[in-house]
Amino acid sequence: MQPVLELSAADGFALWPVAEREPCGYLVLNGELTAAEVGSAVMRIAQCNDFEPEEEHGPCPTDPVGAFLHGLLTMPDLFAAGGFRVTDGVTGAVFVEPGCCNGLETWRDWLEVLDGSGRASFGHDPSSAAERVNNAVRLTLDVDGTDDGPAIVLPVDQVRALVAGAQRDVREFLDLARTWAEQHLPAHAAPVTAALTRALDLDSAHAS
Repeated sequence: MQPVLELSAADGFALWPVAEREPCGYLVLNGELTAAEVGSAVMRIAQCNDFEPEEEHGPCPTDPVGAFLHGLLTMPDLFAAGGFRVTDGVTGAVFVEPGCCNGLETWRDWLEVLDGSGRASFGHDPSSAAERVNNAVRLTLDVDGTDDGPAIVLPVDQVRALVAGAQRDVREFLDLARTWAEQHLPAHAAPVTAALTRALDLDSAHAS
C-alpha cells in the first residue's frame, strides 16, 4: 500500500524546480523523494486547489508565486488528487487504484473499513472498494466492472499494518516538504506547510 498523488503536465512551469516525468501517472509519496519530486508534488497539490477563493479570503496576490499558491493557502477545504494504492509486490497486480475525484485527504476512509462502517470506495474509473468481512478485508479493483476484476482478501491486521505504513510515508513526505518549502519558498514556508498538512489530513501538531 502506497500513498500516490495523481500528476498532470508541468509544461512551462517555472516558479520552482520540478521533476521531469511523464505528464500523467502517479507520484508515490514517501521520505525518499528528490527535491525536484517534492517540488512536483507541491505544484500538483496547489493546482488541485487553484480555485477563486471567496471574498472573505482576501484579494489574490499580484506576485506569480503568491497568486499560484493563493487557493492552496486560503481555501477551507483542500483536495490532493490520489489516494492509497494497493498492489501485489510480487506480480504487480493492482487491487485498489484511486479513481477520479478521490483524494489523499480521504485516507481515513481506510479506518472506517477497519473500525467503523466496514466499507469504503475510492473514486470511479476504476471504482475500487474495500469491505470488511468478519476478520478480513476484501479489496476489489472495480466493483462496477462488467467482468470479474482483480480482488483479494487480506486479514484485518495485515490491512491495518499496511494503512499504518502508508500513513507513515505521508508523514515522511510532509517532513521533506517542510524542509523543501523553507529552502524554495522561504516567504511562504509556514503557510505552505500548514496547507499541505490540511490537504493530507494530518494532525497540525506534526507540522509544528
